[in-house]
Amino acid sequence: MANELTGMRVAILVENGFEQVELTEPRRALDAAGAQTAIVSPVSGQVRGWKFKQWGDSFGVDVPLADARPENFEALLLPGGVINPDKLRMNPAAVQLVRAFFDTGKPIASICHGPWMLVEADVVRGRQVTSWPSVRTDLVNAGASWVDREVVNDDQLVTSRKPDDIPAFNRVMIELFAKARTAAKAA
Repeated sequence: MANELTGMRVAILVENGFEQVELTEPRRALDAAGAQTAIVSPVSGQVRGWKFKQWGDSFGVDVPLADARPENFEALLLPGGVINPDKLRMNPAAVQLVRAFFDTGKPIASICHGPWMLVEADVVRGRQVTSWPSVRTDLVNAGASWVDREVVNDDQLVTSRKPDDIPAFNRVMIELFAKARTAAKAA
């Protein structure tokens, strides 16, 4: 997968309380594929992860949410964790950013509780998705078809269930991002 995404700009939207491994492992895979990743957050300076049952490490915010524009990125990654998307979905600017990525046809990858942002942005209607099991009802109520699979790719959306699924999530995410990039260059 090396160099498939050389120079591709990928936004990673998070708040304090994102599941750390759901940011670090996909980011590592994206970086290894040549992407340029940037943490976007409403939090200033540093944003803190969550390591399964306790607070994790802090990460530098590359782009304040107020300055984030979809036209400056080619794809979006939405890590999960319970706290992170619950805070983000209450932030109108974060919801609008997700909606703008969707409306412009840019690929979005979301794992675990991250699909709560897809519900809030109203972009799952008629889509097949997966997530952490407790998010299932929210997705179904928002018009999605929920399936229990490690990763689901439906057009411009890739969703996944949990940290154990990260290897499959990373592979399909990179495939989707590369395909979207090729399509954008051809247009």
